[in-house]
Amino acid sequence: MAGLIVKSPYIKGGGAGGYLRYIATRERVEILPDGRPPTRKQEQLIAKLTKDFSGVKELSEYADYTERPNKANASALITMALEEHWDEVHASDGYARYIATRPRAERLGEHGLFGDEDVVDLDAAMTEVSSYQGNIWTHIISMKREDAARLGYDHAKAWRTLLRANRHEIAASMNIPPEHFRWYAAFHDEGEHPHVHMMAWSTVPGEAYLTREGIQRIKSVLTNQIFRQEMLHTYEQKSQSRDELVRQARRAMSQLTREMSSGICNCPAAEVLMQRLVVQLETVKGKKSYGYLPKPVKKTVDEIVDKLEELPVVRVCYDQWCLLQSDVDSYYHDKPREKKKLSQEKEFRQIKNAVIREAERLQLGEPTFEDGELSERDEEVDEREISFACEELRWLLLDGRLPLEARDQAVERLERLAEQGNTHAQFVMGQLYRDGPLLIPDSQKAKRWFTLAAAQGMLEAQYALGKLLLSADPEVHDPDEGLRWLRRAAQGGNTYAAYRLGKEYLTGEHAPKSTKKAVHWFQSSAEHGNPFAQYMLGKLFLEGKCVPRDQEQAVQWFWRSAAQGNQYAQFFLNRQNNLRPPGVMLSVTRLLHHLSRIFWESSLPATGPGVIQIDRKRLRQLQEKRIALGHKPDDHPEQGWGGMNMGGM
Repeated sequence: MAGLIVKSPYIKGGGAGGYLRYIATRERVEILPDGRPPTRKQEQLIAKLTKDFSGVKELSEYADYTERPNKANASALITMALEEHWDEVHASDGYARYIATRPRAERLGEHGLFGDEDVVDLDAAMTEVSSYQGNIWTHIISMKREDAARLGYDHAKAWRTLLRANRHEIAASMNIPPEHFRWYAAFHDEGEHPHVHMMAWSTVPGEAYLTREGIQRIKSVLTNQIFRQEMLHTYEQKSQSRDELVRQARRAMSQLTREMSSGICNCPAAEVLMQRLVVQLETVKGKKSYGYLPKPVKKTVDEIVDKLEELPVVRVCYDQWCLLQSDVDSYYHDKPREKKKLSQEKEFRQIKNAVIREAERLQLGEPTFEDGELSERDEEVDEREISFACEELRWLLLDGRLPLEARDQAVERLERLAEQGNTHAQFVMGQLYRDGPLLIPDSQKAKRWFTLAAAQGMLEAQYALGKLLLSADPEVHDPDEGLRWLRRAAQGGNTYAAYRLGKEYLTGEHAPKSTKKAVHWFQSSAEHGNPFAQYMLGKLFLEGKCVPRDQEQAVQWFWRSAAQGNQYAQFFLNRQNNLRPPGVMLSVTRLLHHLSRIFWESSLPATGPGVIQIDRKRLRQLQEKRIALGHKPDDHPEQGWGGMNMGGM
């Protein structure tokens, strides 16, 4: 893409008069079509310039010269290098002698100076800048020759119009009030990069200051003006390509993150580092966030993240993410994206605090529950007990191929059936009001329908009602009543209710903490075949905190859970000869799951024009609104909410 280069050195007070005359009167260096090699004097001077000034090798003219070392490119490089380092050059006799004696260095007739005034008096302008005691910035704004010719910026008039139109924005970028802003400029049609020299300052010495961000704003303002029409067309085309690229990449990332979020990780080296971090955090006072940690502790956190990067699934996913970012960046930036270590990539800084949280959890001995799959099966109902009418309507609700209108009609028929007292219809109505998407989520209505079904003795409804009352929803939150319904469901034989009671008594979140009661309910659930409770008992016996440590019993419960497909139980069985504290063994797995979420949320690049930044809270609100209107939870544009992008990672 065409680009604009802006550089902004400054000259200290009193030394700008010579520079002003130079840019006003110097003549364009002749471009020699025969490509004759540079003169010995040019080569010597270029060698001296690159030695004296490190920034010379970063100039576009230097790249042109090294690629095609001819007389014209040498002259263009020397000119730009001298002009960019004028302050130092001005104080050097050697450079000053070259400027004074170079061919056609000064024109005695008309000058090329322009500014706010239609006619600029060169002598008066020189007197003005020479007597000024503050700093004067010397903006150098250059373009590739082909871009300047194509866009009509190969003559002074166009640049004068552009700078006059944007003087206020340039002044603001230099922190100068418009009424204090003074400037002069001249256009030099030279080499492969025709350019403008702009001298700018404030009438109040010491008022102006220019930061990197200010230079970038100047560049952005001028670029938008110069390339406006071209950019609109280009971005339209590139945005289409970008959207397709993102769709393809997100599909690939989706598969990778699913593998990562569902996988279990065995990484002893990372476990050792986590244990070291736990010890280090004990000595840390104050806020335990990455930015506030001592350097040795930060180093450990970085090492853990780097160990995660070595895992095959993470390495493949990170490579895919970097490829996506580089491809998209190339649409809008010339400079290729540098691949960093995962611990140094700012887009993934969240994982560092996730590492710290996991270490704190280990330090406190907080229990964990690896039951992510629980919600997919804990409210399953024996279909043999459901009436034909209710079952038929339920299948219509679940059929995403049907038009929304047809599914809405099915909901209306289901509600009439529920009003008639059908227990399963009441239960499904409670689920619809709790979860959507066909009905606008309403916890009060969900509670009503669950209560009606629960009162008729439906164990699944009693369990669902208990969960709802224990949720954080302030409209229905009632821990005592929630525990009562869970207990009733558990006593009736619902193993998931018993498992949930065990969790509540173990954590003490909604019930008085009691390891005895926790083990009782886990035992009750496990003996009736619940694989999650069986796995939890295995961990408790392995850890030996709530019950006496008994590795043999732990292995037995793991066997029973693994036989029902619990991969976490299988993970411990595979390592029964080297069992360590379960929290430590699973800490890396939990970090892997954290990382999968971060990868997914970062898979839509935040680069490119016209992208609206939106934080996660607002995105969640929009998603809830879409669900309320009848969309599936995963029914969303691949490119993200009509061009909006998730921010605040």
